[in-house]
Amino acid sequence: MMGRQSGGQERFFYAFRLEDRVPSAHLLRRIDLVLDLSDMHGQLAGFYSHTGRPSIDPELMIRMLIVGYCYGIRSERRLCEEVSLNLAYRWFCRLGLEDEVPDHSTFSKNRHGRFRASDLFRHVFEEVVRRCMDAGLIGGEGFAVDASVIEADAGRFARVGVGETDWSDPTRQSRAVREYLAAIDTASSPNNPDRDPSALSPCDPSAAWTTKGRLRVQFAYGLNYLIDTAHAIIVDVEATPARIGKEVASTCTMIVRTAERLGLKPKHLVGDKAYGTGQLLGWLVDRGIDPHITVWDKSGREDGTLARSDFRYVAEGDAYICPEGKKLRTTGTIHGGKTRLYRASTFDCGPCPLKARCCPNTPQRKIPRDVHQEARDYAQTLAGTPSFEQSQRERKKVEMLFAHVKRQLGFERLRLRGPSGARDEFLLAAIAQNLRRLAKLKVPIQALHPA
Repeated sequence: MMGRQSGGQERFFYAFRLEDRVPSAHLLRRIDLVLDLSDMHGQLAGFYSHTGRPSIDPELMIRMLIVGYCYGIRSERRLCEEVSLNLAYRWFCRLGLEDEVPDHSTFSKNRHGRFRASDLFRHVFEEVVRRCMDAGLIGGEGFAVDASVIEADAGRFARVGVGETDWSDPTRQSRAVREYLAAIDTASSPNNPDRDPSALSPCDPSAAWTTKGRLRVQFAYGLNYLIDTAHAIIVDVEATPARIGKEVASTCTMIVRTAERLGLKPKHLVGDKAYGTGQLLGWLVDRGIDPHITVWDKSGREDGTLARSDFRYVAEGDAYICPEGKKLRTTGTIHGGKTRLYRASTFDCGPCPLKARCCPNTPQRKIPRDVHQEARDYAQTLAGTPSFEQSQRERKKVEMLFAHVKRQLGFERLRLRGPSGARDEFLLAAIAQNLRRLAKLKVPIQALHPA
């Protein structure tokens, strides 16, 4: 006999326990077992008044943000609606059925105020990394670094050239503009020191105008990840304008910060060819970190003339020896902050039988040498070794994290503006990814039983 629903919604009281309605193998149950926010109130104590009405519990808001970034709900208005309706979200956020969900405007006030001033997101991120360390998921042997382009919250059709906008105009003094003006003349300037940016966004001038990313042209930030290759745990994250120079420079920042705050120093670092600059390679070698990075080398020639590799460098006399046995010497002047020029004598080059193959268009041969050439040479000796090849395979793990954050978590465009907004969003994304990984690898389903 065909059944019909006999129940209704007329009952006034229900025997209902929220704990029983969340599946035992639910992702949030696993995350709850590995998440510890007990010290958050102490971290924020100095940013709350001792008088007045009690505020909304900051742990509640952090738990709601973790839910949002774990499930790709980055709209704060929609997040509040989902937490209000979803029983598992309520359970994870320690909310009962009758508890009120905070208003979406509360997130904005705290994000731009207490949370940012206290660097709370960085604190939570590092606590999650420490939990991963305690669980044995971080080997500390090898790190991998890479960057991915994330579109800024800035229209690509609204752009201005350098000098076309009066940034001192009070009507333009948004938080993102103030951050740009405060950093423009410092060592952490969002612009490249060598040249002016081709375009600026009026609403977020720190974002870089780039041809990379999912659109043909856009304003964007670089999402920089430093991961431990053992289990693809993110050990540090940094927000930079989407420029290669800024992304490479952020590697040093992340390695130093990871060593100071977490006590982690890798034996080798893996990166793609963009990180094979002499400056970074020299910095790594000086600190005893093997660069498993393909060296960025443009010394080869395609016109049939002699390349730099045809000349032999002699460290004892700081000179190059040409195929005919003549010396090329340097004055020691560093050009562009990174290169020394070694010149041959015109008296040697003029009658040389190899001149047509060596320097046909100049009176003498010149060879540039990077001030970090020893580190470049050392990195080239590592290429092709079994450990180097293994590292290159493991480098794909960081690329998979970028694919996950964009496709599974829906993180292709920022919602907050300015470097601080990008930093907050990137930290939350990294927190969510590390928690999902920690919960998956260290919380077996057998350990999950509703109370």
